[in-house]
Amino acid sequence: MRLGVVGHGVGGRYFHVPFVQAAEGVELVGIVTRSPERAAQVELDAPGTPVYGSLTELIDAGVDAVTITTPPETRRELVLEAVARGVHVIADKPFAPDPRGGQDLVDAAADAGVLLSVFHNRRWDADIQTLRGVIDSGKLGRIWRVESRFDLDEPATLELGPTGGLLRDLGAHLVDQALWLFGRATSVYARMDWAGEGDDRTDSAFVVDLDHESGVHSTLSATKVNHFQARQLRVYGTDGSYYSDGTDVQAQAVFAGRRPADEPDTFGYELEERWGTLHTDAGAEKVPSAQGSYKNYYRDFAAAVRGEGPQPVPASEVIHTLEVLDAARRAAETGEVIRL
Repeated sequence: MRLGVVGHGVGGRYFHVPFVQAAEGVELVGIVTRSPERAAQVELDAPGTPVYGSLTELIDAGVDAVTITTPPETRRELVLEAVARGVHVIADKPFAPDPRGGQDLVDAAADAGVLLSVFHNRRWDADIQTLRGVIDSGKLGRIWRVESRFDLDEPATLELGPTGGLLRDLGAHLVDQALWLFGRATSVYARMDWAGEGDDRTDSAFVVDLDHESGVHSTLSATKVNHFQARQLRVYGTDGSYYSDGTDVQAQAVFAGRRPADEPDTFGYELEERWGTLHTDAGAEKVPSAQGSYKNYYRDFAAAVRGEGPQPVPASEVIHTLEVLDAARRAAETGEVIRL
């Protein structure tokens, strides 16, 4: 699959390009950026990769698919341009500002006969893949309650204004993980902390409570501005519990200069001292880390383009994620539980 990446900011440079380069069945054929500084960075990150000034130029040069990783306010028009040209699309999250806008993009892709997937790559986090295995083992019995916490000390990366905020950033990932693991939500309650004034007023931290159709209750929380880092999961079931206190393995590795293409067999594993613990009648048991692998998102998307498997995260599935995010904001504003 010949793929181009539109945007080479933090998202494109660290969360897309390294994993495109490592993915089986994918060839990186171009990157779109208008910034001379970022164009120079492309030559360091992906030597020899052509740089284009627009999505139009990239498509004219020949691609099967594109990843749109530009700021949220630019995403809709770029997705619509690509699907109108018959190009398959991966859209960064949030792929639309609201469920109706998301459905418009889903419909446009369906009418054009192309695939539209959303880059909810954090289903492929090491801790989530490990938890998936624990759940599938049946050792927890029926799941009652889940707590997922993701705190980062990154106040400078909080995007201000009406299209920013932490709920649409980390919140989109945590909600997607919970829905993927435990099923659709039936009710939403939320509290938020706020930063900035006037047009810059932005949610800077949140706690979101979901009731799932499966009977699971999940509590999701995050902050970027409180100068604390933690990635924790707690899962309680009829037959035991599971706890992990891990790290953001793949992101930290890439930020440190490591690349998944250079170490395919060892990249993306949590350190042994940070492995999760399963507690049952049999006692406490350390659970070895599964491999976190964002490159598998791209591998699976390429297979879907070839007609050899399902999309990794079809946009039609993510409409419900947008519904939950909308409901969380309404709940935080009104103090009410929002029924879905």
